[in-house]
Amino acid sequence: MQLDQPLSEKEFDELDQFLLSDRSPEDSMTMDHLHGYLTAIAIGPETIMPAEWLPRVWGEDGQQAPKFKNGKEEERIVNLIMRFMNEVLVTFEVAPKEFEPLFVEHEHEGQTLIDAEAWCWGFWEGMELRSGSWDEIWDSDIADLMQPIYLLGADEIKEEELPLVEDPHKAHKLALDLEANLPTIHKFWVPRRKAGVSTVKREDPKVGRNDDCPCGSGKKYKKCHGAEA
Repeated sequence: MQLDQPLSEKEFDELDQFLLSDRSPEDSMTMDHLHGYLTAIAIGPETIMPAEWLPRVWGEDGQQAPKFKNGKEEERIVNLIMRFMNEVLVTFEVAPKEFEPLFVEHEHEGQTLIDAEAWCWGFWEGMELRSGSWDEIWDSDIADLMQPIYLLGADEIKEEELPLVEDPHKAHKLALDLEANLPTIHKFWVPRRKAGVSTVKREDPKVGRNDDCPCGSGKKYKKCHGAEA
């Protein structure tokens, strides 16, 4: 299955059920948690490779692993996660204003309200992969747009801020604000985003194969340390 194909409803349910199953570690992300996590990685200040972020889907320490039936099932589940990520990437690339966070709905006093807490937990965990790199947006003139993510996703908030998230109606409003803010947050990082692989500058001049070996042996580099290399 190609990565450019979005998940069908059946595939979405398949991944959801696996994440919730006994074969996934107890601390595995749920679908809304995972979606927030992938979103932070997709739009944040640095490109992060799957080898780094994927293990944390199964637990925050990245040391746990699911009990796959076989290699084929592992390949299938990883493929679904990668395609889920690709949906996020493609949407922000093509139509960022149409991006819809995967929030949970719940009934409260006869009203349907949005609960974005798990999504924001995931986003916060994605940010913590490169926590220092996010400082620039907190110091910028759009720092207020990050406030809903902080209030709903941070491990700790100020005591006076608790009423903003404990009241279901106020938490619902934060979720709506967050969805409206995401395209601008994405736009902020587009010109600043760093590649995952950096170029290392050579400090010492390059030694030619026919030059004298810098070790002082008196031999040509190609017949001394060059041969070992």
